[in-house]
Amino acid sequence: MIRVKRVYDPAHKSDGLRILVDRMWPRGLSKERAAVDLWLKDLAPSDALRKWFGHNPERWLQFRKQYRRELGKHAEPLREIGAHGCQRDVTLLYAAKDTNYNNAVALCEYLEAIVPARAARSRDRAASERR
Repeated sequence: MIRVKRVYDPAHKSDGLRILVDRMWPRGLSKERAAVDLWLKDLAPSDALRKWFGHNPERWLQFRKQYRRELGKHAEPLREIGAHGCQRDVTLLYAAKDTNYNNAVALCEYLEAIVPARAARSRDRAASERR
């Protein structure tokens, strides 16, 4: 299962693998308190896209569309998250104050769309190999 959570919220064992998906380290937060297992800053939106979006809900649909385009260039980190997400719980961490309109929410939606398909293909391939 892949979830999203604000990095400033307390870490819990149920978070599983905690992955920070922001380009910059969260302001005023120590590495110990953040309890980040993996920092995939390459998956953050480009500076230009992030600044244009500015967490404006009216730009959300266009932001998601542009961000998905950018994510298409980062197959390896996406595969890494997908592999972890098929094996254990993963929490995507973000620093934004807006809990509804941020890159982690968009990334989670993107991953939910591609990970189940990959997991199903892997199961089908394994089943056909057993025959």
